[in-house]
Amino acid sequence: MSIRLRLVLSYIAMLLVPLVLFGLALAALSLVFLGHIGSLYKVDFKGNPVKHIMQQEAVVYAAILERAAAQPDSLLDPAVLAEWDESLSKFNMGLIVRKDQNIVYESSILPLLSKDGIGLPVYNQKLDSPEYRHDEGLWLTHKLDFQTDGGSRGTIFIAMDGSPLEGYLAGFAKSVLIAFVVILVLTNGALTYIMSRSIIRPLRALQRATEAIKEGNLDMEVVPQSRDEIGELSTAFEEMRRKLKLSVELQLQYEENRKELISNISHDLKTPVTAIKGYVEGIIDGVTNSPDKLDRYVRTIYTKAVDMDRMIDELFLFSKLDLGRLPFQFEPVAIDRYIGDCAQELQYDMEAEGIRFELVELPAAALTVTADREKLKRVLLNVIGNAVKYRDDGKAESRIRLSVQPIDGRAVIQVEDNGQGIPAAALPHIFDRFYRADPSRNSATGGSGLGLAIAKQIVAEHGGLIWADSTAGQGTTVYIALPLADGQEEEKADEQPHTDH
Repeated sequence: MSIRLRLVLSYIAMLLVPLVLFGLALAALSLVFLGHIGSLYKVDFKGNPVKHIMQQEAVVYAAILERAAAQPDSLLDPAVLAEWDESLSKFNMGLIVRKDQNIVYESSILPLLSKDGIGLPVYNQKLDSPEYRHDEGLWLTHKLDFQTDGGSRGTIFIAMDGSPLEGYLAGFAKSVLIAFVVILVLTNGALTYIMSRSIIRPLRALQRATEAIKEGNLDMEVVPQSRDEIGELSTAFEEMRRKLKLSVELQLQYEENRKELISNISHDLKTPVTAIKGYVEGIIDGVTNSPDKLDRYVRTIYTKAVDMDRMIDELFLFSKLDLGRLPFQFEPVAIDRYIGDCAQELQYDMEAEGIRFELVELPAAALTVTADREKLKRVLLNVIGNAVKYRDDGKAESRIRLSVQPIDGRAVIQVEDNGQGIPAAALPHIFDRFYRADPSRNSATGGSGLGLAIAKQIVAEHGGLIWADSTAGQGTTVYIALPLADGQEEEKADEQPHTDH
């Protein structure tokens, strides 16, 4: 749910929830109020209590009218008035009787008035029934003027003590106001807290993660707690943190690799430099006392210098590959014919080395890949050169076989030899830079430790894979898999096509 929709719903809830709760509170207060009124007015509240009171009052008033018409003097009889007063007292009502200007009868349930009844309507004054007298605290519901046989003027009032009801109403109004304020404060406070917590908590988590990143801690994971805009922000922040952590780890790895590179360079260059220095010192000291010995020394110095030059060239090439600064000229290449041409070029050199070189298998149909011809040739030369360097002289015949076949949407080049082989523990590392499987594989054999690492980098730039299978003492097969250019199904980059050998 988006924050915008959540805010709209919270605003609606802030209006509706207080109204609903206030309605419930008002109903509860009304029940309490009616309970108090029920104790004051002895009526049945299951029906219409007001109607019930008016009906009972009307019965008493009708009896008063009838007595006033027939026997007006009896309206001054305390016994008669007490009977009516008892009926009215059930509803917190009573009688007030005035003769001339003096109060001659007053119900005990009503507030005590002065003897002259100051404030009561005068004789023949119309009563706006019911009429509330604030000064006396009376509700005057009926007024009847009569005249006795002796000529005295009298007035009989049916009244109700309004002060208890007024107190109840004032308390009810105060309770309603307090309930409204409390409900409004609590509901709005609770809804605001819930709403703000759903926004503030993830923001605080982001703040803590930001502080951690500022301090260099990239391991504090930010877990999105919602699917709103803040959740999207948390997801983006977490993705940024992971990429930043990966970038830092790669940077540290690159730094470690650079240190290792410098160390390996220093080690590999020190050997030929030391040899050159030794031979030069021998020449200076006059050790070369014959032309043949001097020629041998000079040729050795030249060979070491050539080895150093080749090593520097390979190092420079690897550095440019590692930094992605070596340009590639990609073009469609018919890999079957390309491998055939390379095999013809290498045939003479292999025979000169005493190696049987065979092109054993080419696909029946043409296979086209997108490749840089020169860079791909460098890969083949490095792989075949390794096979030549580490052949097994103890075998009667050294053999290198070259083949190409389509496998799982790739053109797979196989370079197979019957040389020394590679131990199983060393096999996963042969494409690492400066890696040599055993002490015999040193610069004395012409190896810099970069040939297969360069091949791996070039194949990776082509979107391909390179790996090896080997058995110590039997030989090694190197596989170079390049994606076909005709859009056939390709395997994922981290998977190796199945091969039979």
